[in-house]
Amino acid sequence: MDYRVIKENNLFLITDVNGDINPETGHGLYTSDTRFLSRFEIGINGEKPILLSSAADENYIAVIRLTNPHMERDGELILWRESIEIQRKRFIYDDSLYETFRITSYYPKAVEFDFSVAMDADFTDMFVIRGFQYGEIGRKTGDSFSSNGRVITYRGADNVDRETRIGWQGPVHTVDGDGRLHFPVKLNHGESCEIAFTVSPSVNGVEPRLHDPLEAMAKLDASYAEWNGGSTGVRSDLPAFDKLYGRSVQDLRVLLTDLGHGPFPVAGLPLFAVPFGRDSLIAALQILPLNPAIAKGTLLTMASYQGTKEDEWRDEQPGKIMHEIRYGELAGTNQVPFTPYYGTIDATPLFLMLAAEYFHWTEDTALIQELMPHIEAALEWVDRYGDEDGDGFVEYVQKSSKGIANQGWKDSADSVVHADGEYAKAPIALVEVQGYVYQAKTRLAPLFRILGREAGAERLEAQAAELKERFERDFWMDDEQFYAIALDGAKTRVHSVTSNAGHILMSGIASEARAEAVAKRLVAADMFSGYGIRTMSTGAAGYNPMSYHDGSVWPHDNSLCLLGMSRSGYREEALTVMQGLLKASQSFEYARLPELFCGYDDSLGYPVKYPVACSPQAWAAGTSLTFVQAMLGIVPDALNRRVTLKPALLPDMSELEVDRLRIGGGHLHLLLKRDAGTGRVEVSVLANDTGFDLEIL
Repeated sequence: MDYRVIKENNLFLITDVNGDINPETGHGLYTSDTRFLSRFEIGINGEKPILLSSAADENYIAVIRLTNPHMERDGELILWRESIEIQRKRFIYDDSLYETFRITSYYPKAVEFDFSVAMDADFTDMFVIRGFQYGEIGRKTGDSFSSNGRVITYRGADNVDRETRIGWQGPVHTVDGDGRLHFPVKLNHGESCEIAFTVSPSVNGVEPRLHDPLEAMAKLDASYAEWNGGSTGVRSDLPAFDKLYGRSVQDLRVLLTDLGHGPFPVAGLPLFAVPFGRDSLIAALQILPLNPAIAKGTLLTMASYQGTKEDEWRDEQPGKIMHEIRYGELAGTNQVPFTPYYGTIDATPLFLMLAAEYFHWTEDTALIQELMPHIEAALEWVDRYGDEDGDGFVEYVQKSSKGIANQGWKDSADSVVHADGEYAKAPIALVEVQGYVYQAKTRLAPLFRILGREAGAERLEAQAAELKERFERDFWMDDEQFYAIALDGAKTRVHSVTSNAGHILMSGIASEARAEAVAKRLVAADMFSGYGIRTMSTGAAGYNPMSYHDGSVWPHDNSLCLLGMSRSGYREEALTVMQGLLKASQSFEYARLPELFCGYDDSLGYPVKYPVACSPQAWAAGTSLTFVQAMLGIVPDALNRRVTLKPALLPDMSELEVDRLRIGGGHLHLLLKRDAGTGRVEVSVLANDTGFDLEIL
């Protein structure tokens, strides 16, 4: 990455690798979709320091080391090169940024120099930063200094008062006219001094809570230790996999946010640190074997924002699950419809899917009963608003003037394209959405039955059977032996081979023969790059390896495909996909799978980065967790209090240990080993206090 990002709850900081914020970039300190720090640049005698090392691998803390350039004037030495070390250490806790500069001299004599820090706040809305929307905005209302602090204030067009409070501790300082702070530093050889800063955003006069930095750091460390200790532990004899899994666990922790209903994952950094219906739900689905409490927080959060009325401006309808919520000035003045915005076709069936899958992992009947009004409203939306034309398929059409045209996960304007290169016209019924609906209804029907809702269970089962029949008839492309990505507004198949069809393998909507054809096509040369499944076949009219959705590789997309492959019995295909993604991960910083990368094949010897990709991204981080599900071949069944396993290990892996795997009210501790002679994977059950029977196939 060419940036450094740290986050805790709703506050995140993105800087360049030196740790600076240049006001000409989109870097800054953000919360509530507003940039509360737009400049943060340091200097030694007015010159930019030289980078030595830069690390933010722990996500919540960054350590950056810099040194000075050589400085002479008219033949007179001012400061010898690389004689001063600057270590900047930063973290976020309780809605404030803490940064300490530790400055050490390694020059053999006493030295004096000026250390300067320039900081500013512009309170720019995230939509403006992204270049997505512009509109009426407010103005700065004040900028005051004291001996150890500065307060910059802003009154938004939404009548919200925002302010940035900056505090510092260090040597006596002076202030330039442009607000740059100057700290005179005098050090002997081996001597150090520290200059500490805090930056606290405030909205409508809410007082920031500042802490002793050492105590705050200790509490933050304890929070991560609690997360790690309460999550499923994985160890194998394949270091690359262990590294990827460990990275994913840490990335998912930093992306957690709590809006009052329990922790859930925001979409990703740096641009999407907000609740997203689709992204948060898919990530929670991936996280189930790691920590099912996250799924609970996600379900409750989504239920709290469920649509209640018809509002075309926000594409809202009763029972619909939101797409995205924003909190900035443009949203607050209704200049954008994201308060929240509901323009997504898949979040509602994904909400239903997650509720059903959560129950099977946890046996938490109480939550299902609590959510039942929301589940029933979502099912009503699927049948009424999701299928407005009554053809039996769920489809979308944009109604908001500032909404999103394509409302599936491939939401770019060029993502649904016919064989002749023409873009499909709405209403559009996506292939994967029909699979989500089928899976939701078939998995929920038994839950309705045990809750005494027999009529509802029978209705869901009948609807699912009818959907399956229509789906097989209308989506299958005989010439490609594959399912079309969509039906367009004329009910014509959109004749493109894409990864979307891989998602239906989880659901059971496809016949056995056609499911096998899909699984094998996904790992064929036109779809599989060697690093993962492409979003579109190289033979399709819209294929472009550099495209966002028409030929790139998305790890989360692959994860849903491989989960379906594993559950449908196509284990070799699932292992192929996992192997490719694992190979790709080794080329990215911190072994972190990004949001996406380009679809060039592996003959290049490395995956090609996509120019703008979130990293970390929640559903990309969740991908390695689906590896564990697939290798275990695990299917929990809370209705029958049973867990089935169909074990398979990656080719280079001979041993996999999984501990603290939560099922029902307890945990599983499993050890998988490959027999060197037969190649068979044997499972040892080291502990099982779940109350579920374990069946190994």
